[in-house]
Formats: sequence, structure tokens, C-alpha cells
Amino acid sequence: MTVTDQNTMTSKKSTFKFQINDEGNVPKFRQLIDSVNHAISENRLSVGDHLPSVNQICKDYKLSRDTVFKAYTILKEQGVIDSVPNKGYFVAREIRRVFLFLDTFKAYKEVLYDAFTKNLPNNVLADVHFHHYNPEVFKRQIEESIGKYHRYVVMPFDHEEMDAVLALIPSDKLLVIDWNIYSKPGNNLLYQDFGQSVYDGLESVKHLLEKYKEMVFLYPDYTNHPIESVQYFEKFCKHNHIKHSVVTKPSQFEVRSGMAYFSVSDRMLGHFLEQCREKKLEPGTDAGIISYNETPMKKFIYKGITVITTDFQLMGSKAAEFVSGDISMQICVPTKVLIRESL
Repeated sequence: MTVTDQNTMTSKKSTFKFQINDEGNVPKFRQLIDSVNHAISENRLSVGDHLPSVNQICKDYKLSRDTVFKAYTILKEQGVIDSVPNKGYFVAREIRRVFLFLDTFKAYKEVLYDAFTKNLPNNVLADVHFHHYNPEVFKRQIEESIGKYHRYVVMPFDHEEMDAVLALIPSDKLLVIDWNIYSKPGNNLLYQDFGQSVYDGLESVKHLLEKYKEMVFLYPDYTNHPIESVQYFEKFCKHNHIKHSVVTKPSQFEVRSGMAYFSVSDRMLGHFLEQCREKKLEPGTDAGIISYNETPMKKFIYKGITVITTDFQLMGSKAAEFVSGDISMQICVPTKVLIRESL
């Protein structure tokens, strides 16, 4: 049951009401915080507007002083509101909250996240969530976020319900990042190319692949990496008459001398390096490997791991640019090859 305050506070623009759901899972103090932030993001509250007193909220919404005071304390710590003795609480600055929805927090996602947060204006705060490729979690998180944020930056995945869930977010407030999937004309996009860029990347290192007798794509059955990378890998090998295969079962993977491997899984990269050590094979000499996605450590591992990667730092900064202003965006972030000793 939703309790809507009948005794409201009038701002200079419109009527502001706290929305408290007695039966929801969100703590009451968080609902008070969300109400204030949402009103500011919709310009229903402006800098200087006064808020109800702690006592008034306790009375009108039947909440404890501790609950209300906790909400106001957090808002003060975030710089959203301030208070003056004998005059009460008021809006201190126009904070805009952003919903950042990532799949998992891997090393290269940390690069994206750091670039994103470092490029946000001081009045923009990001709440980061993770769906771990779980469709139920994805749907629930989106549904619970609707109406609470100024902008939504979402990293989708391949699932039949994805289209309907993304449609819940107003198109002008949504930026789909990393994977251009289930997008519609006019959607805001900031993505990488998992197909042609793989082909072009392999083409650029073809001279280094000539010393290997076969190429193997390590595409474990647990990965969520787009299948189009495999398709363009096979296309490249066929065009260049390179013997090739795809390994999907990690238990069937065995490093062999004279082979070049392409891995979209860091776990499989670890298996490759471990087997090389056990078999006394030198990466880049006896067996080669290309890894997908740069991480801060790959340039230091085994004299350096060659990677095909998009620019996650650029993706993060461009995503921050989208949420900071009222702009539209359709950008394919370039993919590059970083050649190191592993090939």
C-alpha cells in the first residue's frame, strides 16, 4: 500500500510529496532519499527550496525520528541538502542520480567505471548495479529503478526478454553500452564491434601468425561473449587458408607446440599459461596467444599478453558525457590490437 502525504509542502514550481511504500523491500530512509533526489532531477525541487522538518515527516508518515534523521544526514553528507539552525532543511544543490547497470565487475570494467565516475560533474552521482547475466535480476533492477534516475547507462545481454525490459526506460534517458543488441532506430548507443573488428585485428597480426600451423579459438561454454566473434574468426581463417578449430569444453583444452590461440576468457588464458609452464613451452615462441579485452595486468604477464580490445576508458568518458548533458549518442568505440611477446 502506498501512503501519499495529504499534507504537502509547496515549492515554487510544483507540489512535492514523499512517496512511502509500506510493503516494499526498500528501507524507509532510502525511500525518503529517493523521493528528494527524484524531485530534484525532475525540477520539482530547486536550490533553496525548503523541506519538511524531521518532526513534520514523522507525524505525517508515521516514521521514527531515527529513520528521518538518517535520510537527511545522508543527503547532507552527499551535499544534496543543508540546514540552518531555527530555519530547517533546504536543497543545497541540484544533484542528478545516474543508474549504471553492468554485467560483472571484471578488471576491464573497472577501467570503464573509473573513467565514467572521474568524468562526471560534481552534481552527478552514479549508483552502480550488476546483473551477472541473470534475466530475473536484470528485469527486477530495471523495474525498481524506473522514475528514480536522471539517466540510465545499461550493458545488456542476449535474452528474449531484454527488448521488453529496456522499453520500460524512456528512450531519451537510456544509453545502451558495450553491445549493440536489441537497439532500435534513434536509441542512444555506445558500443564495440565484436565481429568485423575481430577480423581486422587478426588481419593486422597475420604476419605474426604465419609461424603457427593452426589457430584455435578458446570459446568456453560458460562465456557470454557474443558468438559473432567466433564467426568472424572462422571467416578470417577461411579467407587466409589457415587451419582452425573452436574449443568449447575447457576439459578438452590442451596447449600444443606450434599452435596459436585466441581466448575471450581470462580463465582460459590462465589455463594456457599454466599449461605452458608445466610443459616448458615459451609463450610467443612455442605457442602463441591473443586475449580479448585489455586489463591493467596483461602487459606485465609473461612479458606481455597480446590483446584485441576496445577502448574502455573512452567508453567510460563518453558515457559520462551522455549523462552530463542533454545529448543523443550513437558511437562505435574503436577496437585496437596491442602486440606483445605472447604472439
